[in-house]
Amino acid sequence: MNEALLRSLTPSVLGILVRRGADFAAAEDALQEALVEAVRVWPTDMPREPKGWLVTVAWRRFLDAARSDTARRRREELVEEEPAPGPAPGVDDTLQLYFLCAHPALTPSSAVALTLRAVGGLTTRQIARAYLVPEATMAQRISRAKRTVSGVQFDQPGDVATVLRVLYLVFNEGYSGDVDLAAEAIRLTRQLAAAIDHPEVAGLLALMLLHHARCSARTGPDGSLVPLAEQDRGRWDTAMIAEGVAILRAALARDRLGEFQAQAAIAALHADAPTAGETDWVQIVEWYDELVRLTDSPVVRLNRAVAVGEADGPRAGLAALAALDDALPRHTAVAAYLHERDGDLETAARLYAEAARKASNLAERDHLTRRAARLTQLRRTG
Repeated sequence: MNEALLRSLTPSVLGILVRRGADFAAAEDALQEALVEAVRVWPTDMPREPKGWLVTVAWRRFLDAARSDTARRRREELVEEEPAPGPAPGVDDTLQLYFLCAHPALTPSSAVALTLRAVGGLTTRQIARAYLVPEATMAQRISRAKRTVSGVQFDQPGDVATVLRVLYLVFNEGYSGDVDLAAEAIRLTRQLAAAIDHPEVAGLLALMLLHHARCSARTGPDGSLVPLAEQDRGRWDTAMIAEGVAILRAALARDRLGEFQAQAAIAALHADAPTAGETDWVQIVEWYDELVRLTDSPVVRLNRAVAVGEADGPRAGLAALAALDDALPRHTAVAAYLHERDGDLETAARLYAEAARKASNLAERDHLTRRAARLTQLRRTG
């Protein structure tokens, strides 16, 4: 059984069912039944057109359920639209499904959470981490979103801003290494950029390309995390960087600045520096000031503190950090880094060890633990 094939087909088939009139909850149920049937049948009788097979079986399951519903007469009119067995349309419906999940009946945060779960394939825990909320809170939010859209016809697709937020969070999960979704997020954002003339869509695509260009240099041969300043820049994908920069320049020329364009500008400045020491940190701080103005995000302010520490010295960075909530994710790690740069190795080692205990993934935990151990050894031998 090709589980990867089933996973790749799921969003597209779900989109087809919803577009044909199934409400979201019923479409999910019908598709799950079709997937169970595929697991049973495909090992011995693999269809020539797997997508068409799934659409046909899932649609029939939906119609069977609809006939037993109290709205029998209205739903039976959909029987005439039953797709014939065989090849399904060649259009990729995944992107359209992102818009359908961004329904005006939902708040933007609930639409993002539901789409990440239903289309992006992320777990509730991963979504909760992206939103910086407890897993139980996110589980309740997703359940409420499903109840809200159950029985609602998706004739009012959501807005671009919500879809961009979904794609951004999906990319970040893929980029973190927990889920391999970065390439899929880039593919969908390319589709969106081709369909919609919007500077923030272009900004997001540029941001993804500029980050993904560094992917092969982000880990060592043993899988350990390699910080940006220590990466082998010869391993960066220069063609991808050039494409991202060109897309960003065209977007910025339209003078409609948004947060994704500002983030991409910061990524472009990192990509443009031949070495870490030649990074234009002063200009990066200026872009972070724009981001703070646009978003007022505490995470942006945290990243700005790092940039200030590079541009104006570690004590200036620590002063900027002191104004932020120390419960922020990565706050302790940033404090450790700035204390290390300021020469306070004892405090830095203690904070690195503390940050390691709070780390959300194994690679980050190992990296911080090694930092703490290295500084402890330096203090003993120094």
